Amino acid sequence: MKIFCLGLSHHGTEIGLRERFAVEERKLPATLEVLRSQAGLGEVVLVSTCNRVEVYGSANNLEVASRACVEILQKMAGAKAKFYQREEDEGARHLFRLVSGLDSMVVGETEILGQVKTAYATALDGGLTGPTLNRLFQQSFRVAKQVRTETGITRGAVSVGSVAVELAEKIFGDLKSCRVLLLGAGQAGGRVARSLRSRGVRGLILSNRTYQRAAELAEELGGMALHFNHWRNVLNDVDIVISSTAAHGRLLSAKELAYMREARKDRPLFLIDLAVPRDFDPALNHLEGVFLHDIDSLQAMAGQGLAERRREVVQCEQLIAAQVEEFLGWLWQRPASLPSENLVSL
Repeated sequence: MKIFCLGLSHHGTEIGLRERFAVEERKLPATLEVLRSQAGLGEVVLVSTCNRVEVYGSANNLEVASRACVEILQKMAGAKAKFYQREEDEGARHLFRLVSGLDSMVVGETEILGQVKTAYATALDGGLTGPTLNRLFQQSFRVAKQVRTETGITRGAVSVGSVAVELAEKIFGDLKSCRVLLLGAGQAGGRVARSLRSRGVRGLILSNRTYQRAAELAEELGGMALHFNHWRNVLNDVDIVISSTAAHGRLLSAKELAYMREARKDRPLFLIDLAVPRDFDPALNHLEGVFLHDIDSLQAMAGQGLAERRREVVQCEQLIAAQVEEFLGWLWQRPASLPSENLVSL
């Protein structure tokens, strides 16, 4: 049996087409059965995420099996697409790079590892894997752990939201005692609010010119909605303010905040201005205890974090190359029949 991977991803397939080929979680077991039985596969795993759809299989005749898989997937999707294909060592290398975060839109992200583990577990539970894919996927999980342990591929903030969280933690330490005010209910502000929420901020107040939109987002994030003409009333009660409105003119001036600072005493205030034009007066950053960052400064920091991760890619590739050699050594020397191996958790 030889191994192969075929798929389509964000690298060359636009999102509308990826949506057509995506396989719902509830349909995954049935789709796996169809692929194995109709494509002549000995073993099969199907990974379906928002960024990719990939089939990993083992077969005696890779050309026939891969062609059949493409036909099955295109029939299910009701569309045609150009699939990439990786065989043997390149198939193993692709999977090892994938779970290590090297093939993701954001280099070093860890979400894909969990998604691949779930996909493998589904195939394993359905009896659709055997010695070859069990070894391949279990080794890939060990590779991911090694890459994350021995390199800095996951270090550094690489999104505006993660940068904002890192800055907030430097200012306040534990964020569980912090309260956040979100001005505007746009996507950018919402993402930063979610990032802070995930780190345990205890209070979230949302204010938008359209109150209904603030109420909807407050319900989603577990916060409290506030009419837009009242947000200044809570400014002294919050620690972090995220603003992403389409206001004409500044929402908050240095003079206005300087007057309010006495009521805050020594409590710092972190202002995150994601709006263009900016909502906050740049002079606010000169006030004692006030930390102001706009979208340019946050994106610059995110770029630095991404550059740091990219510098680690060479070392990651070296580790992966050694692991590919180890897997191929096993693949080419293994006995004709081997017992299945158990799922490895990290």
